[in-house]
Amino acid sequence: MQAFAFFGGVPATVVPDNLKAAVVRAAFTPSEPMALNRSYRELARHYGFKVDPTPPYAPQKKGKVESGVKYVQRNFFPGRDGADVDPTQAELTSWVRQIAGTREHGSTGKKPLELFEQEEKGALRPLPLRPYESAVWKQARGAPGLPRGLRARQYSVRKWRPMRAGGGEPRSTNEAHLPDHRADLRHRSRSYWEERAARIGPESAAYVKALFESDDVLSMLRSAQAVVTHLEKFRSERAEATRRRATYFGPNSGRVPRGSSAQRARID
Repeated sequence: MQAFAFFGGVPATVVPDNLKAAVVRAAFTPSEPMALNRSYRELARHYGFKVDPTPPYAPQKKGKVESGVKYVQRNFFPGRDGADVDPTQAELTSWVRQIAGTREHGSTGKKPLELFEQEEKGALRPLPLRPYESAVWKQARGAPGLPRGLRARQYSVRKWRPMRAGGGEPRSTNEAHLPDHRADLRHRSRSYWEERAARIGPESAAYVKALFESDDVLSMLRSAQAVVTHLEKFRSERAEATRRRATYFGPNSGRVPRGSSAQRARID
């Protein structure tokens, strides 16, 4: 919340590490699907961003972030061990704007603050009109056999029960709007993978679309990538049969019935 306020907007996607405050269970297999912290889901819905956690044990996925952390540790914090928090935060804010933000970045060749103002700030979504109010979740029991819970905020208490997430308007990237140096990132867009799935066949296209829409907060891009790239290894007829049978079980089950012609093409 402080970061969004600092930058004056919200990114379309947030890529957290697998800390428990965000990711309750980090998994990329159908037997143990990924689970997000409930409060983090609410935060994402409030601000309107998607959550795309990094795969476990893959630090190279966030190499630029790690290098940025090291830059701050090596250039600002030395000599400040044991310093008071409040003055240190004030000094850090000044250092970010006057030194770190005005240096020539090794990768872009530009000053970070100038690049932010020229290209990145305009891509941020506006901040919501009202602040996010965090909640406390407690498990409870409702009617027999119906698990429920309590969701408490400062002035309200509500009952809830688990429901499948979904809905929302699909989003896609218009590649014509990408700058030249980012055109090679079209594989990060939903439309790119839906188009590749459509070339396999209508069953695959429908399945990938349902996969993207199966969660209104968690980004399903990695799952869609895995599905499409795997199906492309097989003949179109076999891939379509796989999706037709798997759709029966739902877009996140990854189950392929025994005896089907696609039994050996189990995916996601």
